[in-house]
Amino acid sequence: MPSPPSGRFVVFEGGDGAGKTTQAQLLADALQRAGRRVLLEREPGGPPGAETLRGLLLAGPSAGRWEPLSEALLHCAARTEHLHKTVLPALSAGTWVVCDRFADSTEAYQGGGLRLPADALTVLRKIVVGSNEPDFVIVLDVDPATSLERARHRPGAADRYERMDLAFHRRVREAFVRIAAHGGDRYVLLDASGGIDVVHASVCAAISRRFGQNVSGQR
Repeated sequence: MPSPPSGRFVVFEGGDGAGKTTQAQLLADALQRAGRRVLLEREPGGPPGAETLRGLLLAGPSAGRWEPLSEALLHCAARTEHLHKTVLPALSAGTWVVCDRFADSTEAYQGGGLRLPADALTVLRKIVVGSNEPDFVIVLDVDPATSLERARHRPGAADRYERMDLAFHRRVREAFVRIAAHGGDRYVLLDASGGIDVVHASVCAAISRRFGQNVSGQR
């Protein structure tokens, strides 16, 4: 018997206000038009336990609520729930999973931003993610001053990370750039300073190159 179809796991990474949520939705729509089954996800979040942890992590004072290791552990707990209860079952069923953030955000925010030592994050990633790394990671890069200005104009109150100072967000951006540079062909760093349609076209071109899929950048 032939093996069942395997889905693909695509993650958007980048700083607050880089456009990840918008671009993840646009890619999911484009993949559906191309005939793929798609599940659109976010982290922290997903199943009920992970959503509860999301509320804890995004609320409260911008700095000092958690020790960096405690914060990373909470993200990893949410990721474990999300990965095993939502992402892996969908991939096994042949569904493409498009996710707004995954493990690299923990390395960039708690590692780069909060300066948690890299060796601790490496151990946590091996335990939580293991061999279940994304098939492709799209890092949207934009100057933090620009991205934070975008974030301020979104509906709703700013979350705890969006209220962190500019120096924190600059460290996060530097971490994402390093991650993409050392990630090999599973990673692409895209300029996200342009308009939504321009960035979407770049995303679709990157997906087409990576997977050989004819994904249109036209909405």
